[in-house]
This record gives sequence, C-alpha cells and structure tokens, in this order.
Amino acid sequence: MPDPEVLARELAYHEKLYAGFAQSHFAKPAVRAMRCHMVARILHLTGVGKDSRVLSLGCGIGDTELLLAPYVGEIVGVDLSPAAIRQARLDADRLGIRNVQFVEGTDAEGEFDAAIAIFFLHHLSDGDLHELPRQLERRLAPGGVFYSLDPSRRRLSGAVGRVLIPWMMKRYQTPDERELDPEWTAGLFRDAGYDSRVEMYDFGSTPLAGLFPGWSWGYGFARLFDDWLLRFAPLRKRGSNFEVVAKRP
Repeated sequence: MPDPEVLARELAYHEKLYAGFAQSHFAKPAVRAMRCHMVARILHLTGVGKDSRVLSLGCGIGDTELLLAPYVGEIVGVDLSPAAIRQARLDADRLGIRNVQFVEGTDAEGEFDAAIAIFFLHHLSDGDLHELPRQLERRLAPGGVFYSLDPSRRRLSGAVGRVLIPWMMKRYQTPDERELDPEWTAGLFRDAGYDSRVEMYDFGSTPLAGLFPGWSWGYGFARLFDDWLLRFAPLRKRGSNFEVVAKRP
C-alpha cells in the first residue's frame, strides 16, 4: 500500500498543477509536438490498433490519451487527482472523443491489450514498483504489452540542470519523485515473467519542450538531433528519459 503521507503530498501537488498551469502549459506547441511523438512511439512499440483496449496509469488531464484515442478501440485513463479527471472529461467532451473514459482512482475494470504509464513510475515507491508487474497481470490480457516513459538516473540533462537551473528542475518535480535506473526498472518486469526491454527515448528534446513550450521548431530540431545521437550505443546510457516495453506471457 502507498505511504499515506507520500500519497497526500503527491495529490496536493497535482491538484495545484492541474488547477490551471498544466492546461495552459500542455497546450503549447512544443509540448503538444512532444506528446504527438510519444503517441507515435506508443503505437510503434506496443503494436496497439483499432481493436485494442488501452489502460493509462496516471493519465493526468488526458492530453496524451486524447491524441492516442483515434488510433485505438478504447482508452481508460485513471488518475488520483479529481482536478485532472474533471479537465480530461471536459476536453474529451469538447473534442467529441467518445472512445475514452477517465476514472478517478488507481484501477479500472476489465481486461486490456496494453497499459501505458507516461512519467508515472518515478512517482511510485520502490515497494509499489515491485508490486506493479503482478498487479498488471490482473488487467493485461495474455500477450498484452506494458509501456512506460520515465526520467533516467543516468541522464546528462539532469546533472546539468541541477547545476545551472536548479529552480527550474524543482518546478517540475514533486518532493517524492526521483529518477529511475532503466535496467533495474525493466528487471522488475523480467523477474515477474515478462519479456522486458529498455529503449532510450531522448537527450534534450523533452527538457527543451518543458523549458521553451512555445518554441515548436526548436523542439523539432532537438528531436531530430536526439534521433541522430541515439544511434550511438555509448551515448544512449546518458539519455534523459527511458522507455520500458514489457510483454506479458
């Protein structure tokens, strides 16, 4: 079970975040371009399609889920924040997207072909992370795929940011979140019987989108540069964010 004090701090932070800042920030061009890129990665790495049912853990205001919805059969997003769920439902109604559900809480009913967790795992305690693969077995169909995206403990951008702009780093972090070791995280799923692997996602494009959310062409250039850097195996270890792709047996 999550630590009640940690849960209360996380909820308080996210209620404040989703009371106005997130809505305006996430709608800006660079952030939206980043989310579109994430959706393309999810589709590519999970193989979900028009007949797939997808669970999203820690969906926030649903900005990624609403972009993913046209490509899948159904999405169910869950989040502890009432403010986030209210906004996600409002946006779904405004956009006329009918194949999404947003649920306040930590779980959803039924079986899913895939589960995604975008910048969510690093908010969980080590104990909760150890339990997650087995908990997902109750929701993922046999052969179902789990996809996550989280900050790497080895990321060069984090080391630089803590020195040059520590105030900005703190602005986008809760008191209890932290960076994760990519192989350790993938290993949790491997130990639970999943076919699990790590992919590195980026170097500077995602941090740039956070720092300069209105600079869409700057994000596009940084994304192209990231894709070039990711070709070099020795550099990949210092990437900013990593993906775990785990297939349930």
